[in-house]
Amino acid sequence: MSFAAQALSTEWAVKNRGKLENKVHQVPKEVDEWVANLKLQTMGINVDVLTDEQRKYLASWEMGT
Repeated sequence: MSFAAQALSTEWAVKNRGKLENKVHQVPKEVDEWVANLKLQTMGINVDVLTDEQRKYLASWEMGT
């Protein structure tokens, strides 16, 4: 998995050559999520989509314990 993220991040950096600041960059979120989703698929795991109620709960500090 990490090799896939490294290779795709390198491809991203090459494609964005001349547009990036001269610094260390994080793995782009879309690359990270794509690699993670592929890994989960190979394991037969599906990612659920949050309901509106779940999103509201996660965004609130008033609910929960």
